[in-house]
Amino acid sequence: MLILGIETSCDETGIGLLKGRKILTNLIASQDDIHSAYGGVVPELASRAHVEMIDRLFSRAVESAGIKSCDINCIGVTNHPGLKGSLMVGVSFACGLAYALNIPLYRVNHLHSHLAVNFLNRELEFPALGLVISGGHTTFFHIKTPVEFTAIGRTLDDACGETFDKVGRMLGLAFPGGPDIEKAAEQGDENRIRFPVALMGKDSLDFSFSGLKTAVLYYIKKNGLKNIPDICAGFQKAVGDTLTEKTKRALVKHRVKSFLLGGGVAQNRYIRKRFQEMLEDKNVKIFIPNKKLCMDNGAMTAVMASYLAEYTIKPPPLSIEVIPT
Repeated sequence: MLILGIETSCDETGIGLLKGRKILTNLIASQDDIHSAYGGVVPELASRAHVEMIDRLFSRAVESAGIKSCDINCIGVTNHPGLKGSLMVGVSFACGLAYALNIPLYRVNHLHSHLAVNFLNRELEFPALGLVISGGHTTFFHIKTPVEFTAIGRTLDDACGETFDKVGRMLGLAFPGGPDIEKAAEQGDENRIRFPVALMGKDSLDFSFSGLKTAVLYYIKKNGLKNIPDICAGFQKAVGDTLTEKTKRALVKHRVKSFLLGGGVAQNRYIRKRFQEMLEDKNVKIFIPNKKLCMDNGAMTAVMASYLAEYTIKPPPLSIEVIPT
């Protein structure tokens, strides 16, 4: 089966084509140049950029995969969560294309697809624990089967990636903040500046990063920007401590065979290493996508749609339905 995946939940336009378990093409149009001047994503500008890009990106994807539009068997499109205007662009395009080709359309949860891209690895076993760490979300899922996701923990304020961006802006770094913070942290001492780790009580699986963000702000106000590498290293360590400690708690509460990581922050080498070290002595396999599949992309949407198609008796009717964040 040849599946088209469409992703426009925030500021990346993603078109992916999946055949069986093979990704034929996975094209991403980033909007970093548009939003960098504002230090964050401007929703109206994001949706306009999707309108300008999506048709051309689809044509390029079909051409690069060496197929024709009529070869596509079904479509998966992200319809939640995300920015309403951005979601509308992708869903509207998908509905029109599905109607024209007379093929099924599956509405895909953006967070589920970030984890589902790990399903391409044949060694993965269920049940699994999944953690999405992205610009807009920090969410734990218990995954019973490829289509049964139960949220068991989420951020109560700032998301993990959002906190990287805001700290990056405090430090005068480029947007998005994650890559520059990671690079600067490599030259710093993570133990020189201790930032708080919010654990929300001994049994909580929820997250809070607002206190960490505020602690960095107060440190800068008091000490200035003389030691940016140490600030970045200390901040990154606090994030890693929070994520891994919460994951240890989740693994105690939920007996699983696999642990899945997904989302843009999972591109961070330090964070990836912290999870790999934490799970070395546990009887749980860890799965982390390659870096390009961590960021928002159409291939992950296509993977999730492939399982929805497999497990769904009757596809849902065409509808322009979006559920914003």
